[in-house]
Amino acid sequence: MADIKRRAWMLIADESSTSFLEWCRDQIAQLTHAEGTVKHYQTMLSRLQDFDTIRRWQDLTVENIYKWDAWLHQLTNQQGDGPISDAAIYNYHKTLKALLNRAYEFGCISENPYSRLRGKFKRGEKENIEFLTEEEIQRIMDLKLPAGSKLDTARDLFVFQIWTGLSFSDAEAFNVRLYKFDSESGTWKFTGKRIKTGVPYVSQLLPPVVDVLQKHGMKVPQIDNSDYNHLLKLIGDIAGIDTRMHSHLGRHTFATYMLRNGTRFENVSKRLGHKNLTQTPRYA
Repeated sequence: MADIKRRAWMLIADESSTSFLEWCRDQIAQLTHAEGTVKHYQTMLSRLQDFDTIRRWQDLTVENIYKWDAWLHQLTNQQGDGPISDAAIYNYHKTLKALLNRAYEFGCISENPYSRLRGKFKRGEKENIEFLTEEEIQRIMDLKLPAGSKLDTARDLFVFQIWTGLSFSDAEAFNVRLYKFDSESGTWKFTGKRIKTGVPYVSQLLPPVVDVLQKHGMKVPQIDNSDYNHLLKLIGDIAGIDTRMHSHLGRHTFATYMLRNGTRFENVSKRLGHKNLTQTPRYA
């Protein structure tokens, strides 16, 4: 019976005027996720187009998913100095699987091929977490940049991330009015949910954060994410920092700094909005 259903589905898919890739493009355009998440979907689709084996609905087979995985493992990273990471490959699978779940719900396919591949693709972790030292943090904070320039704005946003641990999307959604004074710690605190995952997190306004907010009218500096990452590389060059500068480095630096200065894993995990405590010790 299952074989009959699959053959019927393939006949219907073959007659469809919309290819699987066209359907994916249309669905991604309708997503209401955070900008960064949508970009992950767009990048995955671009990779799938380059792969050029999964284009039609009938191409969605377990065999082709394995071929997709092998093809991804042959890619090089953005720096061009090694293979793409297992974590990045896992995210490509996760994103494609999510689209296929949607296709199944809409009745476009009779099954998601990933349903027969549970546990086959492991989530990789970075062997080394990149972060800035305290001396490097101070170097960035002390930089004399043209007031009001894009470089100055990018530096301030990065300092904000370093001392809050907020991701780029969560920093964009920052609203100082949501913070309440905590008499126990003597600081302003806020408990919210992460934009990307919906997981609760705790945020605290430390003195360097307050300095940035006061400089920008109690608001977080706003800048396009792609421009931001480009400017951070320039800032790293100016400050003489060898570590590759990017928007997530501030979050990594925050976690590493807090753990190295005695903050408990549980508290750091709450501030980062991790789903479980096992994600946090790798920053130690």
